[in-house]
Amino acid sequence: MHHRRSVRIFKSDVELDSDVVKQCIENAVLAPTSSNLQLWEFYHIADRDNLKQMTKACLGQNAAKTAKQMVVVVARKDLWRKRAKANLDFLKSIYGDKPEEEYSGREKFALNYYKKLIPSVYFDFLGIFGWLKYLIFQIIGIFRPTYRQVRQSDMRIVAHKSVGLAAQNFMISMAALGYDTCPMEGSDTLMVKRILGLPSGAEINMVIGCGVRDEKGVYGPRFRVPFKDVYKRI
Repeated sequence: MHHRRSVRIFKSDVELDSDVVKQCIENAVLAPTSSNLQLWEFYHIADRDNLKQMTKACLGQNAAKTAKQMVVVVARKDLWRKRAKANLDFLKSIYGDKPEEEYSGREKFALNYYKKLIPSVYFDFLGIFGWLKYLIFQIIGIFRPTYRQVRQSDMRIVAHKSVGLAAQNFMISMAALGYDTCPMEGSDTLMVKRILGLPSGAEINMVIGCGVRDEKGVYGPRFRVPFKDVYKRI
């Protein structure tokens, strides 16, 4: 954890093993994710021509310009139906193919979670249903604790939170294996989507430059605000 830094300049004479980077992406998808929907995709870029295009899309910053490979972490909230069905199929394969009345209470709850609850939370149309659901849940919240983040913007945040956890898994895995990374938010996300051929519903979470740190790759000592300012014990 202490070794991992955002490295801005990578060594030009050290190549990465693509299989190792791929293994770190496999570690990334072990991250916790809201409702186990796994609304993420990872684009592993090692081709030089594509890296040049991505460097331009990342505004020419050094972490992109010197990167030997890149990983683009993408949020796919638009795939919630497909991912919910995958969870449903998985649960049925575990519980066994049997009549509905033979399912236990816990099994019925899990199945209904993906059949009914997930669609009720994720389905929206131009943000209209999200606001209606938001108002309904606020009224319910007057009488009892309830889930309140149901607007379209809320669900985008939920997806990006899960994707961020996976990205951190990836970067920690890379650090553990002797590789370095730099997560970049500074990019032309529309250009990145065009390079990767992504649909409009996909959203770029971050672009991660990968390599081995140059001696000048870390720009200075790590700064963190005092721990006492962020740690609150209650």
